[in-house]
Amino acid sequence: MTLPLDQQTVLVTGAGRGLGAAIATAFAREGAQVILNYRNSRTQAKTLASKLGPRAQAIQADITDADQIRTMIDTAKDTFGPITTVVHNALADYSFNGDARDTLYTLSPKALLAQHDTAVIGALNVIQAAAPAMEQAGFGRIITIGTNLVQNPVVPYHDYTSAKAALLALTRTAAAELGPKGITVNMVSGGLLRTTDASAATPDAVFDLIAGSTPLRSVTTPDEAADAVLFFASPWARAVTGQNLIVDGGLVFG
Repeated sequence: MTLPLDQQTVLVTGAGRGLGAAIATAFAREGAQVILNYRNSRTQAKTLASKLGPRAQAIQADITDADQIRTMIDTAKDTFGPITTVVHNALADYSFNGDARDTLYTLSPKALLAQHDTAVIGALNVIQAAAPAMEQAGFGRIITIGTNLVQNPVVPYHDYTSAKAALLALTRTAAAELGPKGITVNMVSGGLLRTTDASAATPDAVFDLIAGSTPLRSVTTPDEAADAVLFFASPWARAVTGQNLIVDGGLVFG
């Protein structure tokens, strides 16, 4: 079974700003109903939902709290019906600043676990809350957001990268379990994006260096990464699951 994008009801976690906002905008552009989840970015999320129109709704929930996620999904269902598609984009507060990063000698277990709580436990909470309706419908699309740092840790952001590596593992094991139910689970892994709040501290010289190292001679934008997410949700990807698509202008191959 497949559904065109304009018949899907899409939950985007962490949709108040940055890549999440671009993903929500891309789905709305294609006619989908969109739920913009946010934790703290209330003003940004509400403003974007208003801009996207009556088929969009912003709902607050802490992705690490399973009860809040279930409540959010029930609220969305009352307005739009069951969720067909989940994009797990939420990111714990982070700044990609290589000079200020934690090293192996300064990294605390608390900081490491904070990234895993949002990336991995958050994904588990959303899947557990949304997948039963997908199974009942015989259709579901789950897309997680990873990073090319797992393949090429050019800057050793230990906490962030380890969480995304664990999320990739969960993406693949979830694909194995949910596939027979008509649910695909895939990951889109970007590189450093130009520009989000998380990458705002990155010097221009680093962006220029990355651009010069890619075959496309450019740094990927949030809008470009968002379009790759649409692929996994679309009928064109109906036979694809358990995959990790790296979207970084060709900086990392494979």
